[in-house]
Amino acid sequence: MSDFFEIDFLDVDAKDSGDAIPLRYEIDGVTRIHITDGGFQKTGDKVVEHINKYYDDPDTIDAVIVSHPDGDHAGGLQTVLEEFEVSELWMLRPWLYADELIDRFAYYRNPQNLAEKLKKVYSNIAELEEIAEEKEIPIYTPFQGENIGDFTVLAPTKDRYLDLIVVSEKTPKESKKALTLIRAVWGEETFSADGTSEENEMSVIQYANLCNHKILLTADAGCGAFDEAADYASTAGLPLPGIDRFQVPHHGSRRNLSTDILDRWLGDTLPESERPEEGTGSFTAIISASKEDEDHPRKVVIRACIHRGAKVFSTEGNDLRTSYNAPSRDWVTAQALAYPEEQEED
Repeated sequence: MSDFFEIDFLDVDAKDSGDAIPLRYEIDGVTRIHITDGGFQKTGDKVVEHINKYYDDPDTIDAVIVSHPDGDHAGGLQTVLEEFEVSELWMLRPWLYADELIDRFAYYRNPQNLAEKLKKVYSNIAELEEIAEEKEIPIYTPFQGENIGDFTVLAPTKDRYLDLIVVSEKTPKESKKALTLIRAVWGEETFSADGTSEENEMSVIQYANLCNHKILLTADAGCGAFDEAADYASTAGLPLPGIDRFQVPHHGSRRNLSTDILDRWLGDTLPESERPEEGTGSFTAIISASKEDEDHPRKVVIRACIHRGAKVFSTEGNDLRTSYNAPSRDWVTAQALAYPEEQEED
């Protein structure tokens, strides 16, 4: 078979949104299966069933990546680790750095006590560590510059990750408030002035050029993570702007992006005279969002991607696949989201 890739964004079928992204690719006769996040705990069975059905019932998963500790990303990976032989688990574990962090925590004097506290705070990944150790799965650290198969980690750096651990001992919850929608002309974008949580900023950003398609997996990364990744992009052989497959971060939240960030990664807003016809575009943007989640995706995020020429798709009750030269499936072609004529008022 010729080189191909297929990236699946699975609907987590929950009230809140989550990420579960298995993918398979073949380059020069070598096939790899690479899973980034597994949604909630109850999503794990779906991920396993999907891989068995569409990836030819494999014995081994080459790499499992935990983008960050949140339960809507890490939970389902417990089942994946238990059901498959896994060659590599890539995961950041804050307790490994207790010795380096101890002087930055006012109420801790003993690194072991700090490590135990961090394991309790980040219980989702502590449980994955226990499973991996029991099954003798090697665990690797996905800091900037590491290669996971054909993917390169663009963020975070170790220094920035440790800074985030210090300021966030547990996952802050994004406040949910009713937002007023206002009419807006082409090109107008009003993102939130509030940033995303420190936990989201820890997200592992991955880049790969597969079959001459530039792919960016972003998890719940925020503006700080995107800037750090962009600063490193040229080192990884990625000239900016320009992405062919763009995972919109954090289920389409307006706290994770800005006009400047999108300009840097995807290019400037097109003039209205070059506005894409509905359902068309020069690249693909994909949002993992639950149909029952009233807060995601935000309209400004959909607008902003379309402003730069994207075809935008959202799971919202459906599994999505973006691919090149991949084995055929009996799936219905997804419909791109329409351009919202309104956006959220700041």
